[in-house]
Amino acid sequence: MSEPSEFQPGRPVVLRGGTVLPMDDGRGVLTRTDVLVVDDRIAAVGPELEVPEGAAEIDATDGIVMPGMIDTHRHMWQTAMRGYGADWTLTQYFVWYYLEHGKLFRPEDVHAGNVLAAIEAIDAGVTTVVDWSHGLRTVDHADAAADALQSVPGRFVLAYGNIQQPPAEWTAAPEFRDFVRRRITGDDMLGFQLAFDVLGDPAFPEKPAFEVARELGVAVTTHAGVWGATSDDGIRLMHDHGFMTPETVYVHAASLSADSYHRIAATGGSISVSTESEQSAGQGYPPTWAIREHGIPVSLSMDTSVWWSGDLFSAMRTTLGADRSREHLRAQAEGDTVTHCALRSDQVVEWATRGGARALGRDHDLGGIEVGKKADLVLIKNDDSPVSFPLLHPFGHVAFQAQRGDVHTVIVNGRVVKHRHRLIGIDLAAARRDVERTVDHLRSTMGEEAWVKGMNPDIPATKILDNPYTYTDYRSEATHSQ
Repeated sequence: MSEPSEFQPGRPVVLRGGTVLPMDDGRGVLTRTDVLVVDDRIAAVGPELEVPEGAAEIDATDGIVMPGMIDTHRHMWQTAMRGYGADWTLTQYFVWYYLEHGKLFRPEDVHAGNVLAAIEAIDAGVTTVVDWSHGLRTVDHADAAADALQSVPGRFVLAYGNIQQPPAEWTAAPEFRDFVRRRITGDDMLGFQLAFDVLGDPAFPEKPAFEVARELGVAVTTHAGVWGATSDDGIRLMHDHGFMTPETVYVHAASLSADSYHRIAATGGSISVSTESEQSAGQGYPPTWAIREHGIPVSLSMDTSVWWSGDLFSAMRTTLGADRSREHLRAQAEGDTVTHCALRSDQVVEWATRGGARALGRDHDLGGIEVGKKADLVLIKNDDSPVSFPLLHPFGHVAFQAQRGDVHTVIVNGRVVKHRHRLIGIDLAAARRDVERTVDHLRSTMGEEAWVKGMNPDIPATKILDNPYTYTDYRSEATHSQ
């Protein structure tokens, strides 16, 4: 699908007259401001800019120009099953993917899910996504995941994982090393992390995987503080062995003790909060209230579209709601009342942009609007919507009023990939066909009865409050007293 001639590669682009949220330290707001993009960078920010001859102009009047949003944890391979698990608990999710049907996904199914997830991210103004890809049972699956990410004009980080094998095993495999050599080449649009969990086994069987990450010079992203799966024991093991670093991203961290938060804060790591997930699935209460008390950096994420939405507008909105709800309930239980919200809208917008960049070690060139930074930009503007005006509180408008349908223009690495609410250079029909083939494969392989039952699967009594991984017999005393 060809791009409109007005946005051919190399042509400068200027967004004119918008309300700009630069996401600087003061969380300032710039009114009637232009943003000039030249090549892959922001070249100038200011009112009535002089621009190179022939620059493409986008009218941002009455709109909000903000940095592209960054999702630091999304299981993109599961997107082909969008909404299937809407009524699941976390235990049902574990049973379906980890124990029973996750092994049915072929490389082409991982590819289909990743493509659809990547497209929907761009459509919603999410310009960078960490693909927490724990369905990579073989290197063929990994190649399919990477191929999918590189076929869509967004910025991605492949967080390589495999829920069916011990981390020490798959990270030591020669074919994994070959994949890293072949595919992880320093491409600015495709980053790399290792994705695995630490179950708390005192033998610390995950240690070799951490050593591989250290050898490769890549970050580890890990599900921490997930009720019934990972606990403070895993945090202590990581800390005692020196594997908690500023680059480490702890996902959820919703059922940890103050001791674990202290360790995360002291070692400079960050937490990826998936509020829609935590408040529905049961990892623990969305932890932003505790994280703020410990001064730990926060980013936002959507987890998986098998349950929830795939946009960070929902993440910001639900995060504010969960945090404020707890604040009010706590005050009321003490016979008090809240007079000023501790968590404000500008903070969650910061978490959705600059916070994500910081978690990825990219806050020097992503997550903000200033000269020299990468041109990952979003224009929120919808002249056909009564919700688009009046624009009185820009941060509040982004957090509570805007939604994916209001994303007018998206620019990634200087390239316009969405304009006037329509994707550019995306073959959505092909993505639909591939996803339909994946659904047909899963449904036919499982059988109709199992497929229907899977939307509310039974739970074996032995798997309640149990670690979901089949590659180990370890049972944590955090949830098993016997």
